[in-house]
Amino acid sequence: MIFYRIYQFCIMMPVLLVATILAATLTIVGSMLGGSRFWGYWPGKIWAKIFCAMTWVKVEVRGRENINPHTSYVFVANHQGAYDIFAIYGYLGHNFRWMMKKSLEKIPFVGYSCRVSGHIYVDSSTPSAVKHTMQDAEKRLADGMSVVVFPEGARTLDGRMHRFRRGAFMLAEEFSLPVVPITIDGAYKVLPRTARLPRPGKIILTIHRPIEAADGGKHDLPELMEKSYRAIASALPEEN
Repeated sequence: MIFYRIYQFCIMMPVLLVATILAATLTIVGSMLGGSRFWGYWPGKIWAKIFCAMTWVKVEVRGRENINPHTSYVFVANHQGAYDIFAIYGYLGHNFRWMMKKSLEKIPFVGYSCRVSGHIYVDSSTPSAVKHTMQDAEKRLADGMSVVVFPEGARTLDGRMHRFRRGAFMLAEEFSLPVVPITIDGAYKVLPRTARLPRPGKIILTIHRPIEAADGGKHDLPELMEKSYRAIASALPEEN
C-alpha cells in the first residue's frame, strides 16, 4: 500500500495531469477547427483508457454486440462513482456526447473543452433553460449522435442504485430513440464518492439490449423507466 501511494503521487498523478491537459487541448483545437465529431470523442476515449491503466483499473465489457455503432441511442447507466466516466468513455465503443450537470462547466479547461466539443450541459433552473437544453440535445441527436445520461443524477453515497429521474427518458420519448441500459459494477469500490484517491480494481460494464419505441414511434415513459431500472439492476450483485 505504501508503494502504491508513492506511485500515485510521484508517477500517476503527474502523468494524468499532463494527459488531461493534452486531451482537453486537442479537443478544444480540433473542435474549433470544425472536427467536433472526431475530436469530441477520441481524445477523451484515449484519456479515459490512460486513466484506467495508470490507476491499475481493469474494465471488462459485456454485451457490446447489442449495439450498432451507426445507430443513435440514449444510454442510461447507474452512477457508482467517478470511474463510471472513464469506463464508459474508454470502453463503450460508441461515439456519444455526455449529458451532464451545468455545474461541471466550471471545471477549469475541461469544462470549456466539453462545451466546444458538443457535450450537453443540463440547466433545469428555469423552464426556458430546460427548453434550451432540449434544443441543444435535439441538435446533437439530429446528426446521428448518441447521448449518455446518469438518470440517478449524482454518484451514489452507499453503493446502491437509487431512484431514476425522468429527464433522460423524456429525451428518448421526445425523439423516439432506443434506450440502452448500461450496468456499471465495481466503480464504487475503486473510488467511492467519499474517497479522494482510487484503488486498483475491476469494473464490469454490461451493455443491455436496446429498449425500442413502440410501433407508434413513442415510448410509454413509466414503463421505459421501469424496464431500464430492472435491466441495470439485473447485472448488479444482490446486495446492491
